[in-house]
Amino acid sequence: MVQVIQAFGLTSISRKARPPAVDDVSFEARAGRITVLLGAAGAGKTTALRLMLALCPGRGITYFRGRPLYRIAHPAREVGVLLGDVPGHPARSVRGHLRMLCAASGVPGRRADEVLEAVGLVSFREERLGTLSRGMDRRLGLACALLPDPHTLVLDDPTRGLSPGEAEWLHGMLRAHADQGGTVLTTTGDPREAARIADRVVTLDAGRLVADQAAGEFARTRLRPRVAVRSPYAGRLAAALTKEARTGRRSVEVVREGGNRLSVYGTTTSVIGETAFRHGILVHQLADEIGDMGPDSAADGALPERAPTVGGPAGGRTPPEREKTVFGFSVPDPLTMTRTESTPSAPAAQRPPRPNSSAAPALSTASAPASSAEPAEAPPRAEARAAVDAETAARHPGRPETGRTRLTHTRLVPTRVVPSRIATTRISALRTLLPGARRPFARQSWTMDLETRTGGNGAGAHSFDTDSPLPPPISVRPAPTPLRPLRYEVRRAAGVGTGFLICGAVLVLSVLTAVALAGIGHTPQARLFAAWPQELPLPPVALAAGLLGALAFGDEFRHPALAADRGTVPRRLGLLTAKLLVTGATATLLAVLVAGCDAEALYLVYGRELTQVPDDWLSLSASWIALVIGCAWAGVLAAGVFRSTSGGLAAVLAVPVAVVPLMHTAFRGPAERTVADLPSRMREVFLLQWPFGGDRYLLAVARLLVQPVGGAMALSLAALLCAYLFTTLRARA
Repeated sequence: MVQVIQAFGLTSISRKARPPAVDDVSFEARAGRITVLLGAAGAGKTTALRLMLALCPGRGITYFRGRPLYRIAHPAREVGVLLGDVPGHPARSVRGHLRMLCAASGVPGRRADEVLEAVGLVSFREERLGTLSRGMDRRLGLACALLPDPHTLVLDDPTRGLSPGEAEWLHGMLRAHADQGGTVLTTTGDPREAARIADRVVTLDAGRLVADQAAGEFARTRLRPRVAVRSPYAGRLAAALTKEARTGRRSVEVVREGGNRLSVYGTTTSVIGETAFRHGILVHQLADEIGDMGPDSAADGALPERAPTVGGPAGGRTPPEREKTVFGFSVPDPLTMTRTESTPSAPAAQRPPRPNSSAAPALSTASAPASSAEPAEAPPRAEARAAVDAETAARHPGRPETGRTRLTHTRLVPTRVVPSRIATTRISALRTLLPGARRPFARQSWTMDLETRTGGNGAGAHSFDTDSPLPPPISVRPAPTPLRPLRYEVRRAAGVGTGFLICGAVLVLSVLTAVALAGIGHTPQARLFAAWPQELPLPPVALAAGLLGALAFGDEFRHPALAADRGTVPRRLGLLTAKLLVTGATATLLAVLVAGCDAEALYLVYGRELTQVPDDWLSLSASWIALVIGCAWAGVLAAGVFRSTSGGLAAVLAVPVAVVPLMHTAFRGPAERTVADLPSRMREVFLLQWPFGGDRYLLAVARLLVQPVGGAMALSLAALLCAYLFTTLRARA
């Protein structure tokens, strides 16, 4: 049973002779721990995550608990992803968006209320997505990731743009998920944030792996206490500090940061203040802080020993020597004096409980026998967080501590941003609000028995061609279809008011058009009921049905809720069938309502004279409903092929404008003679006995198809369906 994420040889595709954004990156993320990918902007953090999730092409392979992502039947139940803002329709409500995703993930609709309570959005459940702030949007994104109760959470810089309080709340949620036995992999560009929240820090620089360290080792090698000084006479102050350090034989390092700013290592604010006072130097700022020594500071000896992977060593290149602007005399690099030898991380099963931890009884019982195997894991993390907390306290010495609640894992969560139900509880109480917390062993039932699958030795977990000099290729795979497509489509269509507005507008427009045409005169009765002027290629209701069909797939590409973690909108037959059924039912209802409302309006205005039921009402009704449904289906198929709402609507308009004249020329004259005796000829050839009235219905269908509009619609639907199937098969290849 492999409770770990393993990434091997992740390499992106380089373009235009540029170096790849990610070059041969390999690391592990163990269950029950938070692993942080650290790097500056452009270091390759996001690209590495996208390669792991098969969202962009490249080379390498990633195993999620012993299985590649494409081998997992339902990836959303294994990996919850938050790569940015929630890609939902801005007019959809928070609860409606989650219920729609419940149908896509195959989980009950009540899970939406559970995750809303867990992330503190119960009071915002009827808010529209377009009105949410950055913090609320990030909470909703976390709720979407937690919806199927995944074992692994993958997040790309989740605290970017958040307030300190919201960031602390999010860190608490990630820690709670890890304490439940889940795996958390996140990215950040702030080394102090990484030291505060991480159990293990993987440092990337220019796409290469430069360090893979435990949190305590990272804090000792990367973060150093320093004094930040701002003075208009920074040069004089640096020279004075260097001279006094040389006289007193003290190791002091003064770094000129640029302008009037200095960073002084190896001394205190009181010593610097006294030196400035003695030399009459004006000082504008004097504060303790934690300094970032850069990614190269921990490169030597920071990578744990591991077996060589295909495609090159995991350690990457040797970084260049660090360059410092040191004033006065040369001092030893404190990193060489304090750096300790890194050790590989222990298995997640040997991780000890945190101090004062109040874990769930089932979890604590399961982990108790192994708690003494690794007694030195918690202190380095506590040391790393203490160093960052000391800087915060130094920056705000007068801030009271009464507004914070200290939790069992020594993380501070501001009470002003945590929901009232969670603010006064400990992490154990917070876990009870997370999805799946009432089933503490549910995740274990999802894990495959790797030894049984690989013959007992687990060798099949890394079964790729070892003779190849490169890692296996990564191909972008489409998103899986919704597990409950019909329920998903109904909730998607009913969750936004656009469809209701279109239906209401077309009803009003059709009634007004029918009344106006009756007043003008010279309009056949069938066209009066349909509100179809002869000057228009299609009636208003057919155009509205085509627009509804185009929106059914166009909104999927414009607001890709199904592709939040997969990159491409699924175009599977199950989803297509659900969209055709829903749009067909909507078009039928709309056609009946329009004809009924037009007849009632004509009766109220002009009396019974214009509302007589024609003798061939059955064939006219069938033709009318078939026309509206055909326009709706043409919009669905065209929007799926062209990936836009405008493309779907353009295809609907192209049927009467371009295809109908062609069909009118092809079926002029001979078509009527061909259809006249079709039922009797089919009965003679195929020896079929039609049921009572079968000849009448068959003849009606045949006459409908040979009409210019009917034949054009049937031909257009057949062509669009073939194009859709072709694009679907090409995406699967």
